[in-house]
Amino acid sequence: MASETWLIAGLGNPGARYQRTRHNIGQMVLDELLDRMGASYSRTKVGAKAVGARLPGGGPKVIFAISEGYMNTSGKPVRSLMDYFSVDPQHLVVVHDELDIDFGRIKLKRGGSEGGHNGLKSITQHLGGNRDYLRVRAGIGRPPGQMDTADYVLQKFSSAEGKQLPDVIDRAADAVELLITEDLTTAQNKVH
Repeated sequence: MASETWLIAGLGNPGARYQRTRHNIGQMVLDELLDRMGASYSRTKVGAKAVGARLPGGGPKVIFAISEGYMNTSGKPVRSLMDYFSVDPQHLVVVHDELDIDFGRIKLKRGGSEGGHNGLKSITQHLGGNRDYLRVRAGIGRPPGQMDTADYVLQKFSSAEGKQLPDVIDRAADAVELLITEDLTTAQNKVH
């Protein structure tokens, strides 16, 4: 397994307007992972920023990437990086926000529905309908009252959430590392 290359894709939108919004938590988790390794992104020719590294303590080669485009176009750069680095869908980990999980909770799974998440829909589409990739789902909860879901995910975290956010990001980054160094079931048992 140590010779396999992994791709970790953190979903979000580009630009200052979207920084620290709920929809960008996937990118925040990747930023934490890169901070841990003292690494930084480089631009690629496929519309993504990426860096290759190994997790602390060794292990397989890992490509960390964030799209330079919007959430709903995430699939094209993810697929291009997978092709370039010969990454099997089994070794793709997508880190994203999840409405159906309470804020602060982290859940791991392989495959399943995209649940209306446009970034996941784009990735599945560019993988020819293959949903058999790993997901680190960072809970953001449902919007209050009758608030539009699109407005909610594009808002910054509340001040109360903001105080908890560093811990949530840290635990999600730990979950990514566990998926690569352990198997899914072991990681789920430690994270859930």
